[in-house]
Amino acid sequence: MADDQHEEVSKKVSAEEEIRRGITVMRRVVQGRSRGIILDVYWNNQGQLIEPNGHTLTSFIGALVRNEIPITCDVWRNKELNESKEKIWSEIKRCFNIEEERRGFCMKLAGKLLRGFRTFLSSKFLKDADGNFVDAELPKKYESLISAEEWEAFKSKRQDPVFQRISATNQERASSPAYPYRKGRVGYGRLEQSMLQKEESSETSLPAHVLWKEARVGKSGVPQEEVLHVYQKCEELSQSLSPDDTKGILSRALDVPEYSGRVRGKGFGVTPTSLSIKKGKAPSNRELHARLEAMQAELDALRREREASASTVYKDASDKDSINCTFQPNIPEGISHCQLYLSSPYYRMVGKGKVHNVSGVLLHTRELPAGCLKVSIDIAVEPNAALPYPSDDSDATTVHEAVGSFVAWPTNLICVGYETPTKSKSKDNAIPRHTESTVSRKEEVSNASARVKSSGAKKTVSRKKPTTKYRSCLRTFLEMTDIPTEGVRTVHMEVGIFDFDYDQMIGNEDFMQVFSHEEIGVTVVNTYIRFLYDKLMRPNGLDVSFGFLAPATVNLGLILSRPDTVTEYVLRILMDNKDAEKLFFIPFNTGGHWLLLAINPIREIVYYLDSLGNDWTTYPDMKVLIDT
Repeated sequence: MADDQHEEVSKKVSAEEEIRRGITVMRRVVQGRSRGIILDVYWNNQGQLIEPNGHTLTSFIGALVRNEIPITCDVWRNKELNESKEKIWSEIKRCFNIEEERRGFCMKLAGKLLRGFRTFLSSKFLKDADGNFVDAELPKKYESLISAEEWEAFKSKRQDPVFQRISATNQERASSPAYPYRKGRVGYGRLEQSMLQKEESSETSLPAHVLWKEARVGKSGVPQEEVLHVYQKCEELSQSLSPDDTKGILSRALDVPEYSGRVRGKGFGVTPTSLSIKKGKAPSNRELHARLEAMQAELDALRREREASASTVYKDASDKDSINCTFQPNIPEGISHCQLYLSSPYYRMVGKGKVHNVSGVLLHTRELPAGCLKVSIDIAVEPNAALPYPSDDSDATTVHEAVGSFVAWPTNLICVGYETPTKSKSKDNAIPRHTESTVSRKEEVSNASARVKSSGAKKTVSRKKPTTKYRSCLRTFLEMTDIPTEGVRTVHMEVGIFDFDYDQMIGNEDFMQVFSHEEIGVTVVNTYIRFLYDKLMRPNGLDVSFGFLAPATVNLGLILSRPDTVTEYVLRILMDNKDAEKLFFIPFNTGGHWLLLAINPIREIVYYLDSLGNDWTTYPDMKVLIDT
């Protein structure tokens, strides 16, 4: 997954297509963030940054620090830099999936990269071949990063006698090293990772002297004799010293003084304190595997115990006056509104949709499983309920993920219509006493209310809301067709509506959703969009300024299971209209409630419309759609 993320970000995008937002650094990373790609980063057991994406994060931090911190800053711990450091950390978290505890490492790395940048500027532009100072002008390449005042202050600092004396001392110490590092920008952490991968080793770390030797092997692949001599001496010391002294083997072999807080042969990010902590707590792969097996066995035992307990409870409840789910043995032919049930661990309704009982029907070009029918899920009553037959094409495994798509459902768990399953009664259909008294009281109240209404008939008018003209027309149309008797009609959806054409089937249950003010499905929404397109948009030329994205394609189920399909569809429409400022409407079902989103891709604005008046944060699933 991380490799796919890295490959996606590495794709080059033309300057015309670049979406500029935030700080313009590391263009590919920022563009990936704009497409919702957040890169994962990884660490070894000693807290060092490794691949994949380790090199990308390092370069990204370097670009940030060059933009945010002036080159005249000599003290990284200066409190005046806190605001800039906070901005750097905020930008890192926006582009990378990184824990808060890694902030210290990133800030130390930023300080190191800033020092390296200052050293590069001094060596490249302010010194000649003999190391003498050169009064150079500000390089045009860095005019966007460095102001003229900063450059003059930077040059003045380099001419200071105290600074030159310290610089000469450091330069002499760093020149002509006895054992030069040969791996370029590859740090010890990534070098150790590549060695372990090459050897296919199960170990999580290597001894410091082994890393030290490998880091001094150049392109020839053969280490120098001096390096081999130190390595052999380390091998001999490792046999004679106790395990507690092994971290000092390389220092003993080199016979050089050590600096406080340094672990020779381990590289940036490793300190004596962190190394001792990791050494005492990091388990081996074998120990981790054993722990995982024990935890899995414990979870399996708890799951079996829970299922046994639940089945006992629901079995006892089913023997009493509980819900009796009566399913029709024969599903009517055609398309019918239905409720979808599951029987394990107990009978309950998990969704609503339509059952397609049509001869020769296929599910994603495949035959249906035995004893199943093809259903389309419109509403998820129990979103996390597992599908009885997960879809191989859409990768949907739960009811919520399958909203707006077709799945196979067992015939004996399909209840046609929206009627609530009835309460079980005795054989003689007698009403229980408490029910009988309740009904009696309700009849008395009803009769009393009738008398009151009758006595005041002259002064009171009926409060019943009259049927609208459009609803009357719909009812008249319905009565003149065979739709009420399980017939269907098709409405052709032109290519101009959703950017692809198809025939939308409408059944009696779709009309009933409108007449009875029930939860509407995607078919009703699509039909209304077709009405707007025919009567309002196309005749008035509004299709140039407004458009729709198909709710059956841009829905949460497909986003979670087949994000590439959704992204390809959305990008195709947006790229076809990239030169026109057009507003795109997306009806979005949260599971029983419809929202309307309007996207202006040119201005990068998303309008959120909710009839319930809820804040957009109420629907976290909607953010997944917007990010996609």
